[in-house]
Amino acid sequence: MDNYVWLAIGFAVGALVFGIVCYFAGIAHRKKKAEGILGSAEEESKRILNDAMKAAEAKKKESLLEAKDEIHRLRTEAEKENRERRSEIQRQERRLQQKEETLDKKMDNMEAKEEKLQKREKEIEVKLAETEELKKREFEMLERISGLTVEQAKEYLLTNLENELDHEKAVKILEFENRFKEEADERAREVLSHCIQRCAADHSSEATVSVVPLPNDDMKGRIIGREGRNIRALEVATGVDLIIDDTPEAITLSCFEPVRREVARLTLEKLIADGRIHPARIEDMVEKARKEVEQKIKKEGERAVLDVGAHNVHPELVKLLGKLQFRTSYGQNVLNHSLEVAYLSGLLAAEMGEDVSLARRAGLLHDIGKALDHEMEGSHIQLGVEAAKKYRENEKVVHAIHAHHGDVEAKTVIACIVQAADAISAARPGARRENIENYIKRLEKLESIANEFNGVEQSFAIQAGREIRIMVKPEVISDDQMVITAHEIVKRIENELDYPGQVKVHVIRESRAIDYAK
Repeated sequence: MDNYVWLAIGFAVGALVFGIVCYFAGIAHRKKKAEGILGSAEEESKRILNDAMKAAEAKKKESLLEAKDEIHRLRTEAEKENRERRSEIQRQERRLQQKEETLDKKMDNMEAKEEKLQKREKEIEVKLAETEELKKREFEMLERISGLTVEQAKEYLLTNLENELDHEKAVKILEFENRFKEEADERAREVLSHCIQRCAADHSSEATVSVVPLPNDDMKGRIIGREGRNIRALEVATGVDLIIDDTPEAITLSCFEPVRREVARLTLEKLIADGRIHPARIEDMVEKARKEVEQKIKKEGERAVLDVGAHNVHPELVKLLGKLQFRTSYGQNVLNHSLEVAYLSGLLAAEMGEDVSLARRAGLLHDIGKALDHEMEGSHIQLGVEAAKKYRENEKVVHAIHAHHGDVEAKTVIACIVQAADAISAARPGARRENIENYIKRLEKLESIANEFNGVEQSFAIQAGREIRIMVKPEVISDDQMVITAHEIVKRIENELDYPGQVKVHVIRESRAIDYAK
């Protein structure tokens, strides 16, 4: 048993020893094998390094060759560029040298010319002195021959020159005036004829009649009433004077304010139709008539605004327009006149390419002040401007109102259009009537203005004041001065007279030679 144990131990020890021997033998073999691999790797790295050094050497040689080639090329180009620059510099030097030579020649020429000019100047000075001396001797000779001094001769020449200038001025004035007048008249006739043809208006003027018809003469007594109480109540309530005379079946109403006159007329008509006439009834009828007239005024104003196509007109201005229905100027109904001016202004604006609606608005409102001039102080132009500004009308409309009678200079085309339309409406035949007193005064004023001018012998206002013929003295006013005299008379008439349309000034000069054969 012990033998087996020891035998096993011996085998185990032997196996252990064999394993250790084998382990160290394997280690030695792997070490040898690794050393072999390491040696071959060192040889390979040496070979690679040698190859790399050879390649680098070859690359270095190649780079050196390329650098040498590049240096040679750049040196060649630089030398070529330097040669070109030197040749250009040489050309520039040659040109500069040529210019210097040319300038030297020009300087020499200039010096020569300057010397000649100096000599010429000296000669001219000598000649001038001789000329002055000769002129002096000639003046002395002329004074001896003519018997006039220098100042007298100058005055004589200036007088002749002034006469010649008067003649030339008159000729030029006539020439330009005729040419411009023909062109302007032709264009104006064309535009105005188109506008007038397209505007339909009443030919004869309307007149406000202040006469109330009565069914019989007995009605006059009832209107007067017991001890005149009815007529006094009617006059107090309406502010109108009733004129009851021998006119059969009619009563005349007298009042400067047309609206009150219309209220009184309606009141009388209502009282006559009702038959009950006493103070209490009169007050009721006056109130009803006043409301009817106010309603009528509003409707007339709205109708006018609607017909013209004006928008956003202030209600107070509409009422003022309605009042114009009862206002007349030289027998012409002012509202109808304003509508006619509005239509004509729109047509003229369309012909001239201006704002048609603005022109119509300005034409409609141009006489708005006539609705106020019976109630307030001032001309209808001032009142119209104040009313338009108060109710915030367009500035161009306000200016047109202010300028339509020439109170201020027209600065807009709309203002000029309204002026022309107003003149057309007022001056057309049958538009207005004028009382004989004003008519005669205007004719006398025309003749007196013409007679105030020096050289005027007689003057005659004809064609209802649309033309004045002036006879001048031929020994005082020459043919050339006639034109100037006509212009001065025209300016006086424009500044001192108010008239519709235009006034033709016709100056006549007549020379007669009379002799007798014996």
